Amino acid sequence: MAARAARKLFIGNLPWTVSNRELKTYFSEFGHVVLASVVFDRNTGLSRGYGFIVFSTQGGYDGVANRQNHVLEGSNLVIQAASN
Repeated sequence: MAARAARKLFIGNLPWTVSNRELKTYFSEFGHVVLASVVFDRNTGLSRGYGFIVFSTQGGYDGVANRQNHVLEGSNLVIQAASN
């Protein structure tokens, strides 16, 4: 479990229109994504503007971390190591 947590990233500033599938598609460029999850508000069903991704290998995680800018649907994404 600790290894999986080490490959988990917080993705912030997501556009409201981004789905789990779109998030996974974007980050699959860097490696095999085992989890891509946009967080939605339980009451409204709307995106809360952030999500998480988990890579199957450290290489995918490192590829994302080493790239300076990530833009999805015109939004500059905020990417940080996820805390559990």
